[in-house]
Amino acid sequence: MDSIIFDLDGTLWDPRETVLTSWNQALKEQQYDKVLTKDDLTKTMGLQMHEIAAVLFTDLNESEQRKMMDQCIAVENPYVAKHGGQLYPELEETLKVLADKYRLFIVSNCQDGYIEAFYHYHKLDHYFSDFENPGRTGLSKGENINLIIRRNQLEDPVYVGDTQGDCNAARHAGIPFIYASYGFGDVEEYDRVIEKLADLKKIV
Repeated sequence: MDSIIFDLDGTLWDPRETVLTSWNQALKEQQYDKVLTKDDLTKTMGLQMHEIAAVLFTDLNESEQRKMMDQCIAVENPYVAKHGGQLYPELEETLKVLADKYRLFIVSNCQDGYIEAFYHYHKLDHYFSDFENPGRTGLSKGENINLIIRRNQLEDPVYVGDTQGDCNAARHAGIPFIYASYGFGDVEEYDRVIEKLADLKKIV
């Protein structure tokens, strides 16, 4: 193994409180009569933004859903950059240990600017060599994993994530999948499992 590619939400941190506040602010600004809950966000974890919009805004047509999602994102990115999220225990300590042995990357199903907001608030960007998301590429998570592999000439990477979609993406890319069972999803098939982030220091 020469590298580790991480999912972000549910794997490195829990951003739900911050995201929830920003999205509800955006909905209020748009005079949209709905208040989102943490459960609403949890059931959309791992989806791309247009898929999230379809789940949350069922009374709107597809065009209106995308516009509403765009408004949420416009508020969310600067809000996350200013307020951050809840890092999982021992995150930086774990990244520091792993970065001494492996190159680290992030591939998330987020919008453009979201990973940068995570970096900006928590000052963790120096641990990661590269990142990718569909907001920049328009590609699926599996395709973005492959893009990271090609762009960085990785020979033996693994992917760490918390949802079935993460597992599917790793399988699409043809690389091993490590299931973060403390995250938001339930996954039955995986190559290795961790119950907390710091477990990575033991199994890799």
